[in-house]
Amino acid sequence: MTAIATTNPRTTTTTPGFRLDQVLAGLGARAEALGGHALRYGLVLILLWIGGMKFTAYEAEGIRPFVENSPLFAWTYPVFGVQGLSNILGAIEILVGLLIAARPWLPRASAVGSLMAVGMFLSTLSFLVTTPGTWAGEVGGFPAISVLGQFLIKDVALLATAVWSFGEAVRATRLTPIR
Repeated sequence: MTAIATTNPRTTTTTPGFRLDQVLAGLGARAEALGGHALRYGLVLILLWIGGMKFTAYEAEGIRPFVENSPLFAWTYPVFGVQGLSNILGAIEILVGLLIAARPWLPRASAVGSLMAVGMFLSTLSFLVTTPGTWAGEVGGFPAISVLGQFLIKDVALLATAVWSFGEAVRATRLTPIR
């Protein structure tokens, strides 16, 4: 092992041939790369799984209180019906998941899917305001959150992941030549 001279304000010393900061930097870079893949494909898994569930009566009924109380979405039930809207949402979620997953081959498509996910999660988070019972009134209301609110608040992290995925995919499009 070779020795590396390091400077200390009081003395100059010699330390073994590897430096802890270099090891940590390498581990940090690997963790960051792995974390990026985990974020992207974790988001994809969630979108595909929940999107697939939208085709079941269980999930169609599960989203009912959110849709019925939303000024943005309440109009959709008379037009599409409960299961019809759920099927449309499921198809969109699956499409968005597949677009995001395409990042290694089609970064532009992934950027579009990620931007669509941003819109989806902003819409979902609006239910925190429009759905009765999201704030735990029995313990004083805001900031206490009910089970309904807990179900929705996770979308803050999913929104952040979608924003990151969009930015990363857009950056990758600049590195990929247009064909």
